[in-house]
Amino acid sequence: MSGSAATLSGVRASKAVTTQPVRRRRRLGPGKPIRFGALIGPVLLLAIWSIGSAAGWLDPRILSAPWTVVTTTGDLIADGRLQSNLLTSTQRAFLGLGLGIVLGTVLALLSGLSRIGEAVLDGPIQIKRAIPSLALLPLLILWLGIGETMKVTTITLGVFVPIYIHTHNGLRTIDSRYVELAQTVGLSRWTFIRKVVLPGALPGFLLGLRFAVTGAWLSLVVVEQINSTSGIGYMMELARTYGQTDIIIVGLVLYGVLGLLSDGAVRLIQRRALSWRRTLAD
Repeated sequence: MSGSAATLSGVRASKAVTTQPVRRRRRLGPGKPIRFGALIGPVLLLAIWSIGSAAGWLDPRILSAPWTVVTTTGDLIADGRLQSNLLTSTQRAFLGLGLGIVLGTVLALLSGLSRIGEAVLDGPIQIKRAIPSLALLPLLILWLGIGETMKVTTITLGVFVPIYIHTHNGLRTIDSRYVELAQTVGLSRWTFIRKVVLPGALPGFLLGLRFAVTGAWLSLVVVEQINSTSGIGYMMELARTYGQTDIIIVGLVLYGVLGLLSDGAVRLIQRRALSWRRTLAD
């Protein structure tokens, strides 16, 4: 009799346990990626701009309406000014970016793989890091004049520092066990660089590349407004002289779109090249 009572109480207890609601675990991460999430912010900004212009809250002499900017863009395309200036600006930016990437990567390898290289190179580059590239403009103008060489050099100086800093950091954070393993199996210097160093420094390099791309466009904005005769910055500076706010806004939007597309391209490369990593962004 007592055994039956114990069995019955056990069944009731098990039912009570099973009927209790199961608590869902809280998600601590940011959640699943939002499709086209990178466009939400710019679209909201455009909507606020449009509403403010339509409601009359924004003076068109200070900030032209979006539809005015679109019309002005069409006029600039029709007379060919936008295409020619955009081509010139793109050539300057990518030439300076390419030179900066090569220079920063080579210096990072020399400094990251050699104590002598670090002693010679790291200090001066850290000093350059503390001095904005735009602060060197007066000196660069005295040395190189106001031609294309000065403009490309300024962009290069704004690019190579983030490439160097992040690539050097990526090199120095490679697990020492991989180095010991490479020594054990007798890898040559070049094979060690190709199989261990470059893959280990790749995350840091790609992070530096994102900063470098932004730095290239920022430097371009400034150098193109210094006695230039072509480029988006020249077009904006000429529009400032004549009080053409709509053309200035076209240039600013163009710089923003170019920067956004460049950063998106680097992030896509980063996602493909580092697909083996599991991060909060996944």
